Amino acid sequence: MSLGDDTGQTRTRLPERGGDPYGGARRGGRSSSRSLVTVVGVVVLLIAAIAFANRGGDDSAAEEGGSGDSPKSAATAPSGKKPVSSKASGIPSGFAHDQQGAESAAANYSVVLGSAEMFDKDRRDVILQSIIVPDRVADFEATLDKAYTPEFNKNVGLNDDGTTPKGHTFVSRTSPIGTKVTASSADAATVEVWCSGLLGLAGESSTNPVTNSWFTITMQLEWTNDDWKIVTHSQKDGPTPVPGDKRASSADEMAKAVEEYGGFTYAR
Repeated sequence: MSLGDDTGQTRTRLPERGGDPYGGARRGGRSSSRSLVTVVGVVVLLIAAIAFANRGGDDSAAEEGGSGDSPKSAATAPSGKKPVSSKASGIPSGFAHDQQGAESAAANYSVVLGSAEMFDKDRRDVILQSIIVPDRVADFEATLDKAYTPEFNKNVGLNDDGTTPKGHTFVSRTSPIGTKVTASSADAATVEVWCSGLLGLAGESSTNPVTNSWFTITMQLEWTNDDWKIVTHSQKDGPTPVPGDKRASSADEMAKAVEEYGGFTYAR
């Protein structure tokens, strides 16, 4: 719509643009706007954090939220318990025999199952023997041996035998974002782990650059031999956030990050 004023100039009012952030193309030249939004977002988060810290009374009902027909929420917040200190074959072990211990086990097992070590047959067998219930280890080994084929290795940029091409850095990492228990009893638990993953080959001549993915892993765990072990394991895509518009790092930056930044041992 055009509006005239007493100076004889014409001003044009563009229609306001609403809409879904998941639709439409991005427009350039918005760095100042993004900076303002970031500052405002940080301020809002700080205010919310202060309000949460200063609140009084018993808010357990509010935290659970929802009606009797809707699922109850449970924040993935620090429990005050330290991460496990014991390890079996380099893998976290000795989790608590309770719901939080099951969640911690599932988060740590997600990291291990999504690691670059899984592409090495010998190391993969050690991992499976450490985190799978004994009577299911053979089945898992057979299934994964069929999955990690020379063709699969080649698709992710590796050599046929799963080794990394000279001059490249292979990246395969999984980072848990949150956990949720969907079923539990004294000696069994089903845990969903929402994850972000990195997979690819960092190197100047790589045709399989490192990319990011989002997925949810579901594990059925059983308390056996004084620890939580996996009975079944499945994975589905998402939930996936809207991609940002940050500049992708160079191959050298990515390789250096993978070499210099270690992983975590997760506790609920």
